Amino acid sequence: MQRILAISWLTWKAALRFKLFLVIAVLLILAVVGLPLVIKDDGTARGFTQIILTYTLSAITALLGLSTLWLSCGTLARDIEECQIQVVATKPIARWQIWIGKWLGIISLNAALLAISGACVYGLLQWRATKLPAAEQKILREQVLVARGSAKERSYNAEIDSAASQMLADKLKKNPGLAGSVDLAQAKTNFLEEVKAELQVVPPGYTSRPWRIELGFAKNFLRDKPLQVRVKFNSADKSPSGTFVLAWQAGDPNAKNIWQSEPMHLAPDTFHEFQIPANLFDDQGVLTIMVANLNDTALLFPLEDGMEVLYPEGGFALNFARGLGIIFCWLALIAALGLMAASFLSFPVAAFFSLAMLLVVLSGGTLADAIDSGSVAVGNEETGQAGHSAADVILIPAFKGMLHVIRLVQNYSPIDSLSTGRSISWFELGAAFVQIVLLLGGIFAVVGIICLNRRELATAQGTQ
Repeated sequence: MQRILAISWLTWKAALRFKLFLVIAVLLILAVVGLPLVIKDDGTARGFTQIILTYTLSAITALLGLSTLWLSCGTLARDIEECQIQVVATKPIARWQIWIGKWLGIISLNAALLAISGACVYGLLQWRATKLPAAEQKILREQVLVARGSAKERSYNAEIDSAASQMLADKLKKNPGLAGSVDLAQAKTNFLEEVKAELQVVPPGYTSRPWRIELGFAKNFLRDKPLQVRVKFNSADKSPSGTFVLAWQAGDPNAKNIWQSEPMHLAPDTFHEFQIPANLFDDQGVLTIMVANLNDTALLFPLEDGMEVLYPEGGFALNFARGLGIIFCWLALIAALGLMAASFLSFPVAAFFSLAMLLVVLSGGTLADAIDSGSVAVGNEETGQAGHSAADVILIPAFKGMLHVIRLVQNYSPIDSLSTGRSISWFELGAAFVQIVLLLGGIFAVVGIICLNRRELATAQGTQ
């Protein structure tokens, strides 16, 4: 361990000698302080959060990610190219210790920079919050500067798929000749959408089917605490005013413990939150919610995110620290990626290779679209026919594997959670560490160490 720490200290000394630590620290502080000054918020809690939390944390992540990539590629590749690593490699120290030591040096450097920039964001957030109007400060304290748990309705996917399959089977039973003349996959998709519509659509002038949301174990500490309901709906038609009128009802129907709201004017295609009184769930922790559509057009509440109940779970400071912890896991993975590339490539090529890998991660949506269509070829938009390619046999399974790996990283988004006041649990932080650092970072580390062990360091590295 002493040898590994010695390599880590040499990495720190190199970063300090080349002023990298100071330059990145100054850039991070400028990003934290400068963005809120350059981009003015609209005086609302939502606009304030967008500037202070979303933009600044995104800028910090981008700056630290790029500097980590540059340093991890350069610190090892430069040592090899400039024949400096031979001085270390001839001492009684294994090459895997050199690799691990450099990785620990880089991530400890990131930990210091992330702590400095995170403290600046937190301090600026608390200070600027006092400048908001009193009403917006209340919204900020209740909806953003908190750690809120989430509860949704149970999944209906199994029932929807079963009902659609039964409808398709009944259709084929009545018309056996359709089996060879229609696209069965598309026919089932149509039935799926038809079944989902019955659960999602609220006709005009009607009350919706009830959402029964199970609070689970959280019911034990939510007595006498008000809850927030987060809703989103879509409409095929436009309203002259841009909003639609909805009335809400929540409570336990059996106990006659019902709360009813005044009519609310809400805009479609956006999230809305409103508070409901405490103790509206039953003894099993089930909260029943219904909505009355007081408009002349049908409204659609998506099953995925149309209805959600949020409840207080903890304080913002610790939640913010856990969010920074997940960002740190991302940076540790980037450091491992850069060092792996530098273990067998020159500095420019290693940097290019690492950036290309990051672009693949960012293009997860494109990979998902190709997998959904079943082909990498572009389809015919006029006829609606999907494209086909001879490479689909190889590329589509490869894309599925890549997308599965990419989602191990993308499933953890602390910036979105923090900006909406969502709780980041210790379990999520632990899972992020295991999947991102130990699993994916460990794979990069093994590949990098093997490549460094097999690399001939005694060959001429420079040119005349």
